[in-house]
Amino acid sequence: MADYSDEFLKTILTRAKVIAVVGVSTNPVRPSYYVARYLKLRGKRIIPVNPGHAGKELFGEMIYPDLESIPKDIPVDMVDIFRRSEHVSPIVEQAIAHLPALKTVWMQIGVENADAAEAAQNAGVDVVQNRCPKIEMQRLFGELRMGGFATGVISSKL
Repeated sequence: MADYSDEFLKTILTRAKVIAVVGVSTNPVRPSYYVARYLKLRGKRIIPVNPGHAGKELFGEMIYPDLESIPKDIPVDMVDIFRRSEHVSPIVEQAIAHLPALKTVWMQIGVENADAAEAAQNAGVDVVQNRCPKIEMQRLFGELRMGGFATGVISSKL
């Protein structure tokens, strides 16, 4: 796993305002759903991307079939990818079309693609691989509790 400084991750997570979540599910028990929901609850605008649900609505936004379909007047500054590593390169190519707004390509836990990362970095975009923005936000901004979960309850009987 790549080693990213806390400062680098904090900068990305603080500046991200409009996040396209590629591969988001409409099923509330799926990680892509609850990560996107968490980011929405933290004040981020979530632009859902999933061809199987295109045209429906999620988190108050229309679901787009792909990044190319997102109107250019929506300033996507981060793309969060919930797809297998081998599917990342064309997604990053579409993401780069959102320059100059695009600042970050984020690949979820288990997702890494060196060629796609290099392409994004060559376009001047920050890249994070094999990490989860929800986990990193909770860790960096003091929300993690017992066992890594934000339960809101701390037991004194540990």
